[in-house]
Amino acid sequence: MSGCASLDEDETKDWTPQRFYVEAKEAMEAGQYDSAIKNYETLEARFPYGRYAEQAQLEVAYAYFKNEEPELAIAAAERFIRLHPAHPHVAYAYYFKGIIYFNEKKSFISTLFDASTDATHRNPKAIRSAFNSFQELVERFPESRYAADAKKRLAFLFDAQARYEINVAKFYYKKEAYVAAVNRTKTVLKKYQRSPAIEDALWLQLMSYQKMGMSALENDTLRVLQANFPKSKYLIKHLSTPVSDEENEENGDKQAS
Repeated sequence: MSGCASLDEDETKDWTPQRFYVEAKEAMEAGQYDSAIKNYETLEARFPYGRYAEQAQLEVAYAYFKNEEPELAIAAAERFIRLHPAHPHVAYAYYFKGIIYFNEKKSFISTLFDASTDATHRNPKAIRSAFNSFQELVERFPESRYAADAKKRLAFLFDAQARYEINVAKFYYKKEAYVAAVNRTKTVLKKYQRSPAIEDALWLQLMSYQKMGMSALENDTLRVLQANFPKSKYLIKHLSTPVSDEENEENGDKQAS
C-alpha cells in the first residue's frame, strides 16, 4: 500500500514558479513539447499571477505550435492578447498568430495553381485570417520589430487572395457559368485593385461577356483593359482572333455601300 501511495505522489507539489518555467524551457529545447505544455499550464494553474505566469501563457502557444496543434496555439495567442493588451510582448502574439495562419496557407497555395483541383473546394480562410492578423499588428504596432516582416507578408497574402478569386472565376468560366465568373472578377476589381490579378480579371470578364453575347459590356471591358494594360498579352490574343462570319458580312455591306 505504501508503494502505491508513493506512485500517486506529485513530485511537483513543492516546485516554485521559476522551477516550472525552467523545466518547461528545458523540455522545449529537448523537443518534449507535451511535457513543456504540461509544465506551462500547471505553472499558470498554481501561480496565476506574476511574470512567470504571463510568460508561460505566451510561450505555451509556441509549444502547441511545435506540437502540431495550430488551433490550440492560436487560442493561446488570442488568450494572451485578451488578458494582456498592454503587455510589452503583445505585438509578438499578434505576429505569431499570423505566422500560424500563414503556415497553414501552404496547403492552399500548393493547390492554388493545380488545374485538377476544384477551385470552389479550396478554403481561403487561413489566408484571410493571416492577412487580418498581420494587418492588425501593423496598424496597432507600426514601430514593432515585427512590423516590417508583417508588411511583406501582407503584400504576398493580398495577391494570394486575388489569385484565389481568379482561379474560382476560371473554374466557373470552364463550367460555362459565365455570370458567376463575372461576379468573381468584379470582386477582384473592387477589392484587389493593386494586384497583378486585375489584368486576368478584366480578360476573364471580357471573355465571359463575349460568351453571353453582351457586346456592349464586352467592349466596355476591352476599353478598360486597353487603357490600363496596353501591352497585355490578352490584347494581342484578342486582336489576332479571326472575325466571325457575321462580322465579315457586316464589313462587306459597309464596303458595298
